[in-house]
Amino acid sequence: MPKDAAVEEFAGLVRALKARDGRSYEALGRRLSVSASTLHRYCSGATVPDEFAVVDRLALLCGAEEEERRALEAAWTEADRARRRAASLAPTPVPAVSAAPESNPDPTAPDPSAPDPSAPDPTAPEAPRARPRRGAPAPLLVAAAVALVVLALAAALLGHPTRTASAPAPASNAPGRTAAPLPFTWSTGSQLWEGGCGHTYLVDRAPRAVAPPPVAADSGAWAGTHGAVHGGEAMVRITVQGRSPSDAVVLHALHVRVVDRAAPLPWNAYRMDNGCGGAVTPRHFAVDLDRPRPLARPVDGLDASGAEVRKIPAVSFPYKVTSSDPEELLVSARTASCDCRWYLELEWSAGDRTGTVRITDGGKPFRTSGTRGRPAYVHDSAEGRWITDSDSGQPG
Repeated sequence: MPKDAAVEEFAGLVRALKARDGRSYEALGRRLSVSASTLHRYCSGATVPDEFAVVDRLALLCGAEEEERRALEAAWTEADRARRRAASLAPTPVPAVSAAPESNPDPTAPDPSAPDPSAPDPTAPEAPRARPRRGAPAPLLVAAAVALVVLALAAALLGHPTRTASAPAPASNAPGRTAAPLPFTWSTGSQLWEGGCGHTYLVDRAPRAVAPPPVAADSGAWAGTHGAVHGGEAMVRITVQGRSPSDAVVLHALHVRVVDRAAPLPWNAYRMDNGCGGAVTPRHFAVDLDRPRPLARPVDGLDASGAEVRKIPAVSFPYKVTSSDPEELLVSARTASCDCRWYLELEWSAGDRTGTVRITDGGKPFRTSGTRGRPAYVHDSAEGRWITDSDSGQPG
């Protein structure tokens, strides 16, 4: 199948950067925290990265100027749109009308995967208060209006201007908080697979109604279409980059906040397995969501992009980042006994400024559910269908 023109153009720019640098796929991939085979797929146009951050790091490593980076981002945006269009056009099997009903046949019954509408969303802003109904003003409103008029007249007589609702007085900044822009940028990726190759999703559908596994770059669209939840483990990549080449931002700690615990989802487990090569996992943090107070614990990473697997020793906080020296943190959150909703908090400082950034999944908590005891399936590419995973044992 011919590649989209936007994908070809983007791949050409990535190849040009790689050629300019002169390093091997393995050497560049190690700096970018991706495998050599993944970087090669970017250069050939076989895969489009699911976020621009990895391409921007490549541009910085290869000495690209600001204008060239902007052009590269524009090309990635068009290529990413083409990838998403292709993913949305992929056919999805639909169960026959005569098929057995799903686990929730009553259309009026609540969806077990949907959050409780009565529960507050920990990451949602406070809802605006309802406006007063039109009609005769309440006595308090009349009194307030009279008071404002009196104050305005008094200020005019005394020669002191008053502030109006359109020009509020500036509020003082609380400790640790500031209205100024963050001295760094950050992005996340939450649809990651182990080594870029394998992952387990829980889906509330029978195998006949589940599309074949996507490539890892298209996992987000696949998961969204199927309403999938991470099974047993969720991997989150956080990329942090300073805005200044000289003024460093210090990252002090990463905290885990679990906002909801429920019984594991009673859904089928579907295992993704592309059988691809190695990967690089530096700055790796393991989280046990089943603990009462989960911690992000630094663990050894692995470099499996070459002929030999090399261990990358664990390094804990603090880290320093600048515009030319970004940092990537990989969080692996596991659970066997709950359907957990959680988010992360990243503590930082820059000069005399300090703060905390809440890391979420597009404004919502991340979600991970145990899979122990659930029916597990793998995809048989020869037969083009999902089959029972005889080696599943206890997948989560």
